[in-house]
Amino acid sequence: MPVLFFAVVAGFFAMALRSGDPSLLPSTLVGKEVPKGVFPPIEGLEATNGKPEAGFTSADLAKGKVSVVNYWASWCVPCIEEHPFLEKLKTMTDVDIYGINYKDGAAAARRFIGRFGNPYTAVGTDAQGRAAIDWGVYGTPETFVVNGKGQIVYKHVGPISEDSLKKKLLPAIEKARTVAGPTASGS
Repeated sequence: MPVLFFAVVAGFFAMALRSGDPSLLPSTLVGKEVPKGVFPPIEGLEATNGKPEAGFTSADLAKGKVSVVNYWASWCVPCIEEHPFLEKLKTMTDVDIYGINYKDGAAAARRFIGRFGNPYTAVGTDAQGRAAIDWGVYGTPETFVVNGKGQIVYKHVGPISEDSLKKKLLPAIEKARTVAGPTASGS
């Protein structure tokens, strides 16, 4: 009897793991200020003008302009899939996109940016993953819309797609521009 009970419970867990939509994971940070933090630049990464690419701090996200924060890594296959949509977001909107390179080596991060392009206003690192814990990051990629007051108003878990760009991110950005409060329940 205990073996049968265990098999039934394990079956339910297996079904739940396969049917979940990661973009529906709630975020307790929606409506709250971004966690305090410093994201140092990726060593050796240069901007198009040949100067070192800057990192950023959480204070940069509260300067009166809506911004997007994107956690990514060179080893993350979904990050490669979403990268063209970050480039598209950059051209479609007037928001600053801040990239946070997660648990990655500088050389690998530079190769990724060199190969796929740099849609970011600034790129910082979270080499140990400590800031990701504060941000409630489940894994890469994850993207946050931050209003001009430095409050998280929307969280997108998983890669950005054409559909999520049009139906979720762009509306969240527009709402963040017009409303001072949260724009989504965290999905």
